[in-house]
This record gives sequence, C-alpha cells and structure tokens, in this order.
Amino acid sequence: MDNYALFTKSISLKELGIENAAVQYQLSPNELHDITIKSGQGLENNTGALAINTGEFTGRSPQDRFIVKDSITEDKVWWGNINIPFEPTAFDALYKKVTAYLSNKEIYVRDSYVCADTNYKLNVRVVTETAWANSFCHNMFLRLTNEELENFTPEWTVICAPGFLADPAVDGTRQSNFAILDFTKKIALIGGTGYTGEMKKGIFSALNFILPVFKNTLPMHCSANVGEDGDTAIFFGLSGTGKTTLSADPDRKLIGDDEHGWTNENTVFNFEGGCYAKVINLTEENEPDIFKAIKKGAILENVVFKSGTNEVDFEDISITQNTRVSYPIEHIENIQPGSIGQNPKNIFFLTADSFGILPPISKLTAGQAAYHFISGYTAKVAGTEAGVTEPQPNFSACFGAPFMPLHPTKYAEMLSQKMKEANVKVWLINTGWTGGPYGTGSRMKLKYTRAMITAALKGELDSVEFVNHEVFGIAVPQSCPNVSSEILNPRNTWKNPELYDTKAVELAHKFEANFAKFREFANAEILAGAPIIK
Repeated sequence: MDNYALFTKSISLKELGIENAAVQYQLSPNELHDITIKSGQGLENNTGALAINTGEFTGRSPQDRFIVKDSITEDKVWWGNINIPFEPTAFDALYKKVTAYLSNKEIYVRDSYVCADTNYKLNVRVVTETAWANSFCHNMFLRLTNEELENFTPEWTVICAPGFLADPAVDGTRQSNFAILDFTKKIALIGGTGYTGEMKKGIFSALNFILPVFKNTLPMHCSANVGEDGDTAIFFGLSGTGKTTLSADPDRKLIGDDEHGWTNENTVFNFEGGCYAKVINLTEENEPDIFKAIKKGAILENVVFKSGTNEVDFEDISITQNTRVSYPIEHIENIQPGSIGQNPKNIFFLTADSFGILPPISKLTAGQAAYHFISGYTAKVAGTEAGVTEPQPNFSACFGAPFMPLHPTKYAEMLSQKMKEANVKVWLINTGWTGGPYGTGSRMKLKYTRAMITAALKGELDSVEFVNHEVFGIAVPQSCPNVSSEILNPRNTWKNPELYDTKAVELAHKFEANFAKFREFANAEILAGAPIIK
C-alpha cells in the first residue's frame, strides 16, 4: 500500500549540515518511479518494474567498509580486515565534504524504521542523491503511517551520495568509494558507489552491534518462515546459497528473506520491510514467488533487456552475475502478518559446496552447529571472479562476516544458548554440486532440496536411519521422501569414490585452516564439532 501519496511535510536538513537543498520528502514509489524514468536514470520493464544501473559498483565493496573507532566501539568491535577502523576526526572532515556536496542540490529524504518487533523499533532517516535509491529504501525498510511520520524523530541517519568521490590521500579511505558507520553520531555515510545494498547492509551492520551489546538479542543473516502450526524455520546462508529462494515456500508464510533478530522473549522478527533477491537465471517455474513479485514498485538492478524489447533476459550476466530485484514484502502473497514468528523448531545452514563433498542434507549436533556457524562455509565457482579458475572455499563467519562488528564467537555463543533453550534441530543443506566438483558434477536440483527441507520440517526424517559422515562426522539420513537414496550419500554419486575420499579430506583441511583463528576462543563442545581428519 502506498500510504505516502497524500502526505506532505516540509523538513530542514540544516542540522545535518546540508544547506539550501531542494528536499523531496517522502515521495511515493510512483513519483520516484516517474522521476527516475524522466531523468533518464531508469527504464520500465514489461511487468511495470523499474530497471536501473548502479554504475561502477554492482555489489558491495567490503574492503571499503569502515567503523569509526571511538569510546563506544574501541573495546567491543573485532577490529581487522573485516571491521576496519576509521579515525573520528577523519570521519568529521569527510562528512563535511559530503554534506557540502549535497547542499544546493535536489535530494530525496525518506523516514522509515527497522525491526518489526516494536520493542526493538529503530527510526531511520535516509538522505539520497537519486530518486531510485530512495525508492529502494521504501522497499527495504519498514514503512510508517502518516500519523507516525508527523511525530517522527530519527535515531539513525543514512546519507548516500554516489556522485561524491573521496580523495584517499586526504580523506583516509582506500579508494574513492566508502561506507562508514559512526556509532556515536549514529550515521551511516556512503559515497562513491550507487550499489543500493550498501544502505541496507549499513543499517544491518549497525543492528548487529546494537542488538547484542545493548538489547541481549541475537541478530542473524538469515531468512525465516512459518508453517501452518506456527513452527518457525530459519535459513542461514551466504549470497547464492538459496536463502531467499528456499524461504519463499507456498506452504509456509514468509517472515523475511535476509535479516532477523531472535529475542529473549522467544520471538524471531524481521528487520526489514522488503526482499532483495538475486535474479540470475530466474524462472517462473523454479521461483514463482520472486518472479511474480517483479511488478510496479519493484526495482531491478543491472539487468539486461532482450534485444528490441523491455523484457529482462535473466540469463544475461554481461553487466554482473549479481543481478538483483528489491520489492516490498507485500509483493509476496503468502507472508506472516507483522513479520514476527515464535522460537524456531528447525534451523538450516545453507552452503553451495562447489567441491561436491558435503551431503545434500545432514543433521548437526550442538557442537557441530556452532562450528559450522562460526565457519560460515560456501564456495566460489570458476569464473565468478577474475583469477578464479577452479572451485575455491569461501568462509564467512556467522554466514555474514562483512556485517558482524563483534567477534564471531559472541554470536555463536548466543546462538548455541538459544538453540539449546528452544530444543531446535539444526540441519546442514548443500545446495551446491553433486556427482563431482563444479565442471564435473551437476548442481543439486531445487526440487530435491525443497523435498529434503520439507521432510525435515514435517518430522519425516525423525525415524529414519542416520549414518555419520566419515570425515565431517555429520549425521546423514539414509532415506528421504521424494528423493533418491543414492543422492543422499555424495560418495555414491561420484564415478571415482576413492577420489571423493581424497577430496573430502582436502576440504576438511581447509575448514581446519580457516578455524585456526577462532580456536583459542572456542570451547570443547565447539572443537568437537570439527571434521575428523585421520
């Protein structure tokens, strides 16, 4: 519902240091859609969605993400090559440059909030240089009523100026683009990049600090849905593992597709008001909910139209493999009212193992769950990045390291405690390759993955036989409804089982090498969840 069409209010940005700007406040999605097209910054596709190009950056730039090191963050943030410190004085100087750049321009301002559970509600004001970036925030953040807008006071501010380029030698950045969080001033400052995901992940990163430190609530990079009986399921996973796809289940109500909190009041709540889905190779047959959500109000990013038409060619990756669409969660028909569920009964860790080693489904002990959560494993396939010619492991702690300001074991300890209190079952799902590695084997069919997850959710695997994997020690079911038993044991799908054994040990060594930096912080239970290397 567009409840901003009749809302009018004048605001000043002088307190932000933005002078004499022509402020377009709280414009409706339709107005922003039309402005984008008239300005030549976007096109409308055949379903009514807006298609835009984010420019040089078609994805996040983790090495250009910084956190201001001050009295709030100094002793709490896990500093390093993920959480890179930025001097307060350097931030102040750069901030003044950005606000001066936005002064005297036409800019777009949107007031919204994050966290669907009202006990954790955080008001966010977004200032953007482009209309389509403002529309993205309408989709992704939670939408306020007119009455709430009248009395709105921002707690955090996002300022996004893709046209402003930093001078690294002067401004302290690595290059001309940057995304910086200041927890004292409560500002997310973004410049030099038009990739919209920087805005949503900036606020996500802020919540990943605020909620555990000040609210004793676990933030999670996951999707979530609810069954007819009220049973909540959580899906952790890195980009490309199926987090959005698998949570959009016609038999279950969607809570959200990417960012959630798990409270001490035994609730799971969505941070956002929309979905941000990959659309590479999207088909209506495989992902009908996402396909149908691409309509007026949705924003397609970096897609290519079929020649001579305004129909998207979802297989065209000439701009990027990271083609995306954002849309309000209401574009999905089957959603959970209020975007809140109860304690989860099942948790799924999703990995796209391009080595073809991990079973398509396995059950984890508490120690294994913590170990795999801290590891956050998936794999890159050949061709996805320059220089990647064969599968490479990709470990991202907590399935979202670039957004986690605290040490990963802090999140893992909170998750372990909550899993035990809720008596939740934890499953490892390989949505990657079977029958061999990428280039030899084939990608696991979506229908099989859905069948295995459905069986786990319905309790149909509770009475089947399980056998522990020889190397990883995880419990592998020997049968599953609507899935061939041969597929369940990855060794059986390889033409050369002995080669599988060798490669399984090689992958286990990669797990161990990655975990070395966490070992001194891990307890005996977590260490017992490691692979068994003879």
